[in-house]
Amino acid sequence: MALRNFGPDALLGEWTDEKYNPKHNGKSFEESIRAAFNIPKSDNYVYRAQGETTLAITQRAIDGKRVHGMHDWYHDENRELSDPAHPSPDEISAYASLFSPAVSLPKTLNAFKASSKPRTIRAHISNHLQGRFHNTTTGLIPAKKDRFHINPYLSLWTYSCDELEWAGPWPNTVHTKIAHHILPVFYHHFGCIVPTYAALHVVAKLAQPAKPSKENVRPVLDIGSGNGYWSFMLRSFPLLENMKTLDVRPIDNGLSEYRVSWVADTIREDGISYLNNHDGGKGCVLLLVYPQATGNFTGPVLKAFKGDSIVVAGTQNGNGFTAFRDEVVDEWVERELKEFELTLRMPLPSFAGKDEALFVFQRKAK
Repeated sequence: MALRNFGPDALLGEWTDEKYNPKHNGKSFEESIRAAFNIPKSDNYVYRAQGETTLAITQRAIDGKRVHGMHDWYHDENRELSDPAHPSPDEISAYASLFSPAVSLPKTLNAFKASSKPRTIRAHISNHLQGRFHNTTTGLIPAKKDRFHINPYLSLWTYSCDELEWAGPWPNTVHTKIAHHILPVFYHHFGCIVPTYAALHVVAKLAQPAKPSKENVRPVLDIGSGNGYWSFMLRSFPLLENMKTLDVRPIDNGLSEYRVSWVADTIREDGISYLNNHDGGKGCVLLLVYPQATGNFTGPVLKAFKGDSIVVAGTQNGNGFTAFRDEVVDEWVERELKEFELTLRMPLPSFAGKDEALFVFQRKAK
């Protein structure tokens, strides 16, 4: 059941790391979540996602640190730990800094790799992220600029990297089978994947019309919007001076339960039905955030879409966690949607043990 006394705009307006981030406020993760979302100590809500937990159980797991292998993210395909088994604090902070709103991601990725020492965890991570990065677009990724962007999920995700000794995915992350208790709490309060300033900028740019003086903004169809965090952050995104106000439409059938709802106007409809009733989404941008890999969801939605731009936020390795069980979404699109091409694949903040990215597919010019 969603929290009834939660005000998304109020939290965004009062958010500071000093107030709500355990890394800065001297409080525990449990205390910080309860304070941010006005959850009383008597509340024992069970968070379900890859297992079950409560805030109290999650805090005990956090306090246990490496007990029961809870921080064993870096291993080979046989679960043998790397040497060293855990990254250094500098490696962790270097990874988290990739997603600062002030950086140019391509340049920062290059610097991240160039400054990595050979045969370190960071070297493997940087090679992996650089190898997966793909960009043939111009102007979609924001340039380096001194900017500030409030993003509660990114803030708490950064804390989780420090807490769980996570410095980013590497090739063997595809074999990781464990997760941490923090993950279900994040899923319920924010969603399955963190939107960065760069990711929101990409979507906002794709939504802008070719002829701003004559055409309306392209609606963003957030199909499978869940609790609406991405829709909320897109609506709150500080648009550049020449950008038109975004038209973001959260669409979800409501079958999944979330503790928190970030938007009040979710369209309760399944994606195929919505597209069929709206000209296939022609003239729109399709946004799929962590599309489910089960239930034959992703393929039919992608095939039903008649617009020109598709954005998918999900897994970029072969663990089958999003979109498709047996392949990565870009592999499927290359084979099944030949009228589209991959124009951007860039890393997103990955929760410990995951490997996430933002994919952009654009219709090929005729």
